[in-house]
Formats: sequence, C-alpha cells, structure tokens
Amino acid sequence: MPTRRQALAHAATVASLMAAAGVWPGVALAQAGGYPKAAFETRSMDDALKALGHARPVASTELHLSAPDIAENGALVPLGLSTALTGVKRLLLLIEKNPNILAAVFDLTEAIEPSLSTRVKMSESSPVYGVAVMGDGRVLFARKEVRVTLGGCGF
Repeated sequence: MPTRRQALAHAATVASLMAAAGVWPGVALAQAGGYPKAAFETRSMDDALKALGHARPVASTELHLSAPDIAENGALVPLGLSTALTGVKRLLLLIEKNPNILAAVFDLTEAIEPSLSTRVKMSESSPVYGVAVMGDGRVLFARKEVRVTLGGCGF
C-alpha cells in the first residue's frame, strides 16, 4: 500500500505528463462554439433562427420530438429530438414561452447520429420546437405542447 507521500508524488507526475502532452482538461463554456450571443437573447423562433443565420422552418413528420405531455416539475423537463434523415448539420431546441426561446444548439457531423436527449427548464406551459438544419439549407421543425405544473424558471 503506497504512502500518502508516494500517492501525491504519483499524482503530480501524471498531471505533469498530461500537461506536457497537451491533454490537460479545459474549461467547458456554454457559448464556446462561437454562437452569436444575440441568438440566446431572442424572444421568438424567427428571431432566434435569423440570429443563427437560418431560414424560416417548415413542419416535417421526419423529425421526432419526444417530450412529456405534462411535466410535473418545470426545472427538469426531459426532451428528445431525433430523425432518420441524413445530412443534418444542426439540431435546436426552442421553448416559446421561456424568457429566452433558444434552449439548446447542437452542431453535428456525418459521424454523429442525429439524435439527442437532454433536460431543460421551462417557466410555464408552452409549445416546444425541435428544429433540424440540413446540409442543403432546409430548416425543418417538429412541435409539441408541454404543460408544466410546477414552474422551473420562476423569477
């Protein structure tokens, strides 16, 4: 069994090797992807998409938005968005009646399956939109109404 001194020396050696190899963990930033800050401060879907440089979306049955009909707690609402379409470059989650409509942006490559799930905060009952931006410039969306019984974004 190594002593505390040996364990600390070993940890320092590993940290030094990680730093020298350039694999030191970095800080994750919410807007590190270079998204315009204005997109996260918009109040409508059209404004959010315009700030991100996308056209108006068209309803599609090819997108599958999974969300509960009734969310018991608005602080943790599970949402999922997936599609079988190929060529998806970006997936967005928008919540119409939240203080900021844009809840999440996910940039994808061909190596990533266009399917995501996350949890978001919702301030009140609202329509939720899942938006897919395709490589050919098309913008598709799916919509679902989610009722919130306990507020999560209360101010």
